[in-house]
Amino acid sequence: MRFFRNFAGIALAIILAGCAKIDTNLRIHVSEGANPWTHLCLNNDPNNFRFAIVADRTGEHRPGVFADAVKKLNLLNPEFVISIGDLIEGYSEDETELNRQWNEFDSLVNKLQMPFFYLAGNHDIDNAVTARIWQKRFGPSYYHFVYRNVLFLCLNTEDTEPGYITDEQFEYFEKVIKANGNVRWILVFMHKPLWSNAETVEDWRKVTSLLGARQYTVFAGHRHTYAKSVYSGKRYYILATTGAGKPTGLEECKFDHIVWVTMTDAGPVIANLLLDGIIDDDPCPQ
Repeated sequence: MRFFRNFAGIALAIILAGCAKIDTNLRIHVSEGANPWTHLCLNNDPNNFRFAIVADRTGEHRPGVFADAVKKLNLLNPEFVISIGDLIEGYSEDETELNRQWNEFDSLVNKLQMPFFYLAGNHDIDNAVTARIWQKRFGPSYYHFVYRNVLFLCLNTEDTEPGYITDEQFEYFEKVIKANGNVRWILVFMHKPLWSNAETVEDWRKVTSLLGARQYTVFAGHRHTYAKSVYSGKRYYILATTGAGKPTGLEECKFDHIVWVTMTDAGPVIANLLLDGIIDDDPCPQ
């Protein structure tokens, strides 16, 4: 009986301290005096979830790096993985070669133990042939989904030039955003950072006009150099690489990484995991 009286007491204390709900799976003896923990407000809100983002793989890609990322993603075990484009080298009209490259890439992501969401970069779609192959293999080049009341917008910044977002794509996302007015957050993914290019900034203004005062966060790639900016209270991230280019280190913000995202009601919590810092449970085999 003492255990249950003490547990009820600590439960009341946790509620008074601000915990939304006590996890009844926690069975722990609580003494009347001091206890060897800070509190019992467990960080396990069922509305929170975790996923990973991979950055540019191609553009002078280094063999083996992305494959290593796949192995380490399986160690981390996120709920899913999403890309920001440049998955194959592309820049060709040779269908045999392009399909060979896609087969190679698919063989890598098929090893993931969780879903992988594709997104097109300039290496993936840059001409009519590459666009046709994308459509045949993956269907739409821009799309959306909703998970746990968070809206994911996956843009195609390679739709056309010099304006990268066609009217058709803009109208699609206009309908999507209007139809999902009650989501708690919006996450926007694209390859080229439309907001930082004079030729495409007007396209981005059109998108932000749709987003309005909604809560959102933006992720892009293409530059191979990590950067974070804040505009009107909204966070914008340009990711570094997951196998592309020639990383030079943290000093120049050029590194291979996986972005680990914990989605909360207050927005995404971002952690950059350097590939070299993720190891399995046998780092020093004898």
